[in-house]
Amino acid sequence: MSGWFAPQPASASVFAAALAIDLAFGELPAAAHPVVWMGRMARRIERGLPRQGRLRQLLGGALLALLLPLGFAAASLGVLALLAPWPLASWLAQVLILTAMFAARALGDAARGVGDALSAGQLERARFGLRSLCSRDPSQLNEPELIGATIESVAENASDSFVAPLFYYVLLGVPGAVIYRAVNTLDAMVGYRGHYEYLGKASARLDDVLNFIPARITCVLLLLAGALLGRDTRQGVGIWRRDGGTTASPNAGHPMAAMAGLLGVRLEKAGHYRLGDARCALEPGKIDQAWRVVRLAFALAASLALAAAAPQG
Repeated sequence: MSGWFAPQPASASVFAAALAIDLAFGELPAAAHPVVWMGRMARRIERGLPRQGRLRQLLGGALLALLLPLGFAAASLGVLALLAPWPLASWLAQVLILTAMFAARALGDAARGVGDALSAGQLERARFGLRSLCSRDPSQLNEPELIGATIESVAENASDSFVAPLFYYVLLGVPGAVIYRAVNTLDAMVGYRGHYEYLGKASARLDDVLNFIPARITCVLLLLAGALLGRDTRQGVGIWRRDGGTTASPNAGHPMAAMAGLLGVRLEKAGHYRLGDARCALEPGKIDQAWRVVRLAFALAASLALAAAAPQG
């Protein structure tokens, strides 16, 4: 029985196919999307957790932060174990699970949607589009603020939507990517937000831990991509070192600060943080510039992952 739940090593062919599907088609349909299932299961478990008492909420939140990621990781291993006698079916299952852990195309589509709306002078459409990128209330944001928020989201989500799940896939195979995505989903759903703040502390802290290394890898990839694209890499490094640790999140500020330096812009959330120097104006074309940097960073990450996974097939 010990072999039943043996981790599946990272596979170059599985990753290449999963990435191709994500880039070609984007997100899987909601009915077949494991991340959607994670969200639904999280809500069901959450409804049964304590609503009173800080300690009870902390313990209940810790239970949620463990049950959901480990449960989905175990389910993925169980599916692969059941399909082990049929190698092609097992390979396809790994591809479909892994592609659901990525959101590279969705990130680019959302960013371009905001940029296109702003270029067309459609402010309300741009505000609506920002909702798919971040949780910030866009209803009162003006054009420069919308552009800044979009660039911030593209930089931060470069880690969450691609580099981090890829990092854990290379380390731990499909279950590693599933665990990361489940924790990241919990952080987005509960985190420190809402009336039951203490219920989300465990998920938020676990997300901080899992993102610590990938966020910094993302910074390096963004700077390498920026250098290849002729951006001001020295400024990118300088702003990263100066401002990367000034956000409430121990991770999100690092890729955002590096991007601010590369583009020569100031990224600001009033009352929370200010990253970079306003050497250039925040105009819609900056969103496209940011996405070009992120897209090349993704290509660099994919190349490294393929090289690391190649010995496994």
